[in-house]
Amino acid sequence: MTRPRGRPARGQGVSRDAILDAALALLDEDGEPGLTMRTLAARLGVTPMSLYHHVTDRAGLLRALSDRVYGAVLDGADEPISPTEGIRTLLTRYYDAVVAHPQLTLAIFAEPAAFAGASRDITNRLTVLLADLTPAHLLWRDILVDHAHGSGLALIAARGDGVRRAALRDAYLQALDCLLGHLQWPEATAAAGARSKPTVSNVRHDDLSL
Repeated sequence: MTRPRGRPARGQGVSRDAILDAALALLDEDGEPGLTMRTLAARLGVTPMSLYHHVTDRAGLLRALSDRVYGAVLDGADEPISPTEGIRTLLTRYYDAVVAHPQLTLAIFAEPAAFAGASRDITNRLTVLLADLTPAHLLWRDILVDHAHGSGLALIAARGDGVRRAALRDAYLQALDCLLGHLQWPEATAAAGARSKPTVSNVRHDDLSL
């Protein structure tokens, strides 16, 4: 039976979960340029307009994917834990999420409007944890986030090579521990200038790194 053309009533025939599954698969297969609302609709066998019952636009789609992939990074973030261990856990989980779907990270880089939800919450939490260790928390936030991105995205070339991926993950964790060790030396960061300690509610969202 031929599928009727036109806009399905209230997005019938496709679910939000199916849209996110297909969008993530397109990103993993073809990268950021391969994910358009038209190609996504074709993958699902629906009209492009039917997608907008579930996601507002492409940026909204990327935000939803970010929440799905990065959402677990903050699990247990409010447990009583030292700032250093909290930072290590947060960045390790984020690194693993980047490695799992590196093309999503690249797509979010290319779409500023997609910086929201889980991506913003992770950055806010990292900023607050760093403020307990150093007055140069914004500088260190950028250093640590860039390190996670660079190390995670480097694994695009190692896709399918489990041994190399494991070795590079170990190298990332060793380098992360080295960086966090320097956070214990106030004299190493004081020269960057003291800033007021932020809270989750007052971290600026226009200069976030994730």
